[in-house]
Amino acid sequence: MDTSRFSPDEVVYYQWGFVQLNATIVYTWVVMAILVIGSWLVTRKLSTGPKVPRWQNLLEVVVGFLRNEIRGLSQQNPDSYLPFIGTLFLFIAVSNMLDIVPGFSAPTGSLSTTVALAICVFFAVPIYGIANQGVGSYLKNYIKPSPFMLPFNIIGELSRTLALAVRLFGNIMSGTKVAAILVALVGFILPIVMNLLGLLVGLIQAYIFAVLAMVYIASGMRTREASPQNTPDGPSEPKAADAAVEKGSI
Repeated sequence: MDTSRFSPDEVVYYQWGFVQLNATIVYTWVVMAILVIGSWLVTRKLSTGPKVPRWQNLLEVVVGFLRNEIRGLSQQNPDSYLPFIGTLFLFIAVSNMLDIVPGFSAPTGSLSTTVALAICVFFAVPIYGIANQGVGSYLKNYIKPSPFMLPFNIIGELSRTLALAVRLFGNIMSGTKVAAILVALVGFILPIVMNLLGLLVGLIQAYIFAVLAMVYIASGMRTREASPQNTPDGPSEPKAADAAVEKGSI
């Protein structure tokens, strides 16, 4: 993408009236197609024997890693959270990794994409909270420790959604710009190193986004986590949600 472009939203391939097909939409479709086709290819011949295909082995490592992280953050069975958190992680990770492909621009370098992902997290928090606590118990969290905290709790929900979107957008967009500027100034050797570093940063950002999403969901279920029957193994730790928030503050 041209270094003068601030976002892939500015690269328009087709426009008819108010309908616009830009680079963000096109590359998002590319990532979606890769995830759908890749998941089908990996899972069509699953094996439970001693000889496991390498791609299935890689997928099992990723799923096992995500399950352990979710269990550690929520102190609950990760099965109900894995589809949502895993989808966030894989979409962001694949988008960021493909950014090293010439001509590809990561859709996560667009504020519209990161805002959409953050909004998904914004709605997931009350959905999971209500499913675990009930409507009344969940809504009471907004007026704790007193009803005067209601506007501040609402502002907190909105601000952390904005922080999720801006953090991911800023890191991916700035990394792309730095690599493009280095290509223009010093050729291709140093930018290759920067692209490799950007690949690592992209994976870290995918991990951070997924962890923070799970932290926000876990904190929304703080009341539920205080009860003895909320975990499959027995009583939860009294400060599980607080520990999760501390872990997600990276």
